[in-house]
Amino acid sequence: MHLAKEKKILLVEDNPKDAKLTIMGFRDNNMMNEIIHVKNGAEALEYLFSTGQYEGRDTSQPPQVVLLDLKLPKIDGLEVLRRIRDDERTRLLPVVVLTSSNEERDLVESYSLGANGYVRKPVDFSEFTEVVKALGVYWLLVNELPPIPII
Repeated sequence: MHLAKEKKILLVEDNPKDAKLTIMGFRDNNMMNEIIHVKNGAEALEYLFSTGQYEGRDTSQPPQVVLLDLKLPKIDGLEVLRRIRDDERTRLLPVVVLTSSNEERDLVESYSLGANGYVRKPVDFSEFTEVVKALGVYWLLVNELPPIPII
C-alpha cells in the first residue's frame, strides 16, 4: 500500500496564479504530496504517456489523480480527457476537471468523456483552500485506484 505522501498529483493548469493557489491549498492543508505541474495539454499527455520531454519516465507509478483545467493552450482539456480515456493504460485514471468555466456544455462534455468529477474554481482564496482540501482528502486518502493494467 502506498502512503498518501507518495501519491502524486498531476496538475494541468496554464494560469500561473491558479496553479500557485492550488499548490498553496494543498500545502496549507498539510498535504505534502508531489505535485507535477504542467502548463498545457500537450505537456500533460507527454507526462502521462512518457513521451517528449518525459520520455523514459517510469509509468508504473501513475498519478493518483489528474486535476485538469479545460481552457489550455496547445491541446485543450477536453481533448486531453478524450485521449486519457481512449488509452488502455490510462482509461481508469481518476480525472477531476478543475475549471473556471460556467459553460453547461463543458460540464456535460466532461462527464460524457469520463471525468470523475467537475469542480468550478472559486474566486475566494479561503473557499478555494477548502475545495482543494476536500479534493485532497478524497482522492489521496479515501479513494482506492484499480490495479494498473500491464501492457
